[in-house]
Amino acid sequence: MAELVLFWHRRDLRLADNVGLAKARERSPQVVGVFCLDPAILQRNDMAPARVAYLIGCLQALQNHYKEAGSQLLILQDDPAQALPRMAIALGATAIYWNRDVEPYGRERDRTVAAHLREAGMAYEAFWDQILHHPKEIATGAGTPYTVYSPFWKNWSQRPKADPYPALTAAQGLEATQLKTAQDNGAIALPTAADLGYSWDQPFILEPGEDAAQERLIDFCEGAIATYQEQRNLPALDGTSTLSPALKFGAIGIRTVWAASVMANQQTRSDETRDSIRTWQQELAWREFYQHVMYHFPALAEGPYRDPFKAFPWDNNPSHFAAWSEGRTGYPIVDAAMRQLNETGWMHNRCRMIVASFLTKDLIIDWRWGETYFMQHLIDGDLSANNGGWQWSASSGMDPKPLRIFNPASQAQKFDADAEYIRQWVPEIRSLDTEALVTGKISTGDRQACNYPDPIVDHKRQQALFKARYSEQKAIAHPS
Repeated sequence: MAELVLFWHRRDLRLADNVGLAKARERSPQVVGVFCLDPAILQRNDMAPARVAYLIGCLQALQNHYKEAGSQLLILQDDPAQALPRMAIALGATAIYWNRDVEPYGRERDRTVAAHLREAGMAYEAFWDQILHHPKEIATGAGTPYTVYSPFWKNWSQRPKADPYPALTAAQGLEATQLKTAQDNGAIALPTAADLGYSWDQPFILEPGEDAAQERLIDFCEGAIATYQEQRNLPALDGTSTLSPALKFGAIGIRTVWAASVMANQQTRSDETRDSIRTWQQELAWREFYQHVMYHFPALAEGPYRDPFKAFPWDNNPSHFAAWSEGRTGYPIVDAAMRQLNETGWMHNRCRMIVASFLTKDLIIDWRWGETYFMQHLIDGDLSANNGGWQWSASSGMDPKPLRIFNPASQAQKFDADAEYIRQWVPEIRSLDTEALVTGKISTGDRQACNYPDPIVDHKRQQALFKARYSEQKAIAHPS
């Protein structure tokens, strides 16, 4: 009988293009998947109901795929450091395989699990799967990590990318007696999101699971990718891939995504389409840049990178934060974006930048408040990408332009010129003139008639105040 290898799924909820799973199958045909519902993650204060519901949907799809491949996916709900060794020993497994993580909690968790496995005399192997290049592979000429995107992209884009790995097929699962043993040692039926204490009954921006992600990738590469360059910043249009939830949970492999972009590039004769494809590839590189940065600088998960922001005097006005959170700031584009987030669990990327700049530069509220709020609501909430985006917007992160400030009116006029997005998400003012909606110059009478609030702050005044505080903090952090 073949040796039993357990594959521990985390952010790789798929059978195709899964490095560690493919390696496990090379070792033995008897490969059984395990997913551990980790209380330390599920009980965090920044877990989004939409994200939990999407996770459960992905696990349901993964269980079905394992069954089709001839094996099983076991579900555990416990501390992985205790549950995984216990299950492996009870089943007589030879080894546990998994894919590595870049986040501080995930890396510490994996070290703890590995230590418990060593104590139990259990073999294990870990692989890099969620990124195209090892974080130490992309380095400056001095051998140090990149802290600026542009040179990172130049280096990263020139490196050859691995091909997708074959999907798990013709696997062997547990026999009936082994299944009973698994149940006796913690294997449970897959719970619902409600079972875990989370409620989400809204449609998903992307249906859970590997099949839905693959279909979306194909549709995008056959359609919207050709106009991505010009349409990606227009929130009223369906101009992006919306693959972010699948990439967050690994319902699709990054090598598969990259290969699809390369194929699309090879099949077009249009320079405009090639530019759009290149722009999308640069967005994939941004995702990886933030993952590499989180790997090399784990302190980013807790605080700012740039010195002027390590003791920045934020106002942190609770009523202003509540207005921002609920989409009632009186700035139409900001309110539209926040309502989209609250209602759908997703927000267009251009709007993420707009509302983040508004929170930090107009309301002068600590970016970590917004970072947490996003994680509490986003279906694609990812520490590396979310933290990187918020620090970029707050000017506290790795950005060569320290004082980037978005004017909400200018952003709306440029990227929602016909106010379609604003009208969709702020219906009480949809009857007003387009110019009023995109400039925010709505009369007091119209605001009262529509029951829409006055602007809670003045952008010009707050911009000047923020700049003054930044100059003071910069002088303190870097005295001449």
